[in-house]
Amino acid sequence: MTALLEAQGLTKRYGDQTVVDDLDLRCDAGEVLGLLGPNGAGKTTTLRMLYGFATPDGGRIRYEGRDFGELRTELKRFVGVCTQEDTLDYDFDVRQNLRVYASYFRPRVPELEARVDELLEQFGLARFAGMSPHALSGGYKRRLLIARSIVHRPKILYLDEPTTGLDPAARVDVWELTDQLRRAGMGVILTTHYMDEAERLSDRLLVLQKGKQVASGATQAILDELLGDHVLVLRADDPAREAFEAAVAAHGLRPRRVLHELHVPVDAGGLAALSAALPEMRLTVRPPTLDDLFLALAHEEPA
Repeated sequence: MTALLEAQGLTKRYGDQTVVDDLDLRCDAGEVLGLLGPNGAGKTTTLRMLYGFATPDGGRIRYEGRDFGELRTELKRFVGVCTQEDTLDYDFDVRQNLRVYASYFRPRVPELEARVDELLEQFGLARFAGMSPHALSGGYKRRLLIARSIVHRPKILYLDEPTTGLDPAARVDVWELTDQLRRAGMGVILTTHYMDEAERLSDRLLVLQKGKQVASGATQAILDELLGDHVLVLRADDPAREAFEAAVAAHGLRPRRVLHELHVPVDAGGLAALSAALPEMRLTVRPPTLDDLFLALAHEEPA
C-alpha cells in the first residue's frame, strides 16, 4: 500500500552543521506518528522540510507516491500545519478566522460555509463564532488553530507541540480532537515534549538525536531497544550510594540524577549482575518510561 507520506534520506545542513542527517520516515492514513527527541534533535527542521517551509539538501519526500519537490504547489494543498505559535488574526472573529484562512487556497475550498459550520461544531466553537479570539481561553484558541489548519480538508496534519502551555483539561480536549482526526482517516505527525502525550496518541514513534534516527517503532519496542527491561532507583541520600555507584560503573552503566533519586536503566542481565554484586541493598525496580528515554537522550555527551 502506498504511504500517505514517505521521506527517504532527508538531509538538511546550515553552514557546516548537519541538523537532519539521512532520515527516513513514513506515515499512513489514520496513523499518528510521534516525532520525539530533545531540543536540537532536528524535529522542527524535519517538519519544516516535510511541509515545504525549508528545502532539503538531500533526500526525497512523497505524498501518496507523488514527488513533493516536483509538485510542491499542488501537494501543499495535501497538508495542514498547526505550529505552537498563536497565529490567529485578532482583527477577525472566530468564524472569519476560518473563512479568511480558507480563502488563501486555490482551487477554492468547496462548500466553504458548510465546512466552516462543520468545524465550529466539531471543535466546540459554535457558541464563539461571532466573538473575537480574545474571548477564548488558551484551550479554545488551540482548538481554533487546529480547526483552521484543516479547513481545506488536508490528508495529513502536522501538530507541533499542540498542548504547550495548556492546563490538563485542555490538553485532554486536544488529545480527543487528535484522536477524532485519526479515526476519520487523517495522518498526523506529532511533536511533543510531554511523554504521556506521545505514548497516548502515537501509533508509532520516531526518536531523533542530533539529527539522526536512533529508534523507530512502537513505544515498548523502543524502550526495550534503547533502555532495557528495568530502571533501578536509589535515593541520592542513601548511605549505600557510593557502593551503588561503584557497582554500576563496574558494569559500564551511569546513573542519572532526577531530583533526589538516582536512576539506572538496565536489561535483565544487568539487573541480575547488580543484584548479585549488591546482595544487601534494597533497590526499587520499575519498568522504563519515555521520560527515562528522553532524559537519557538529553544528557548524552556530545559526540
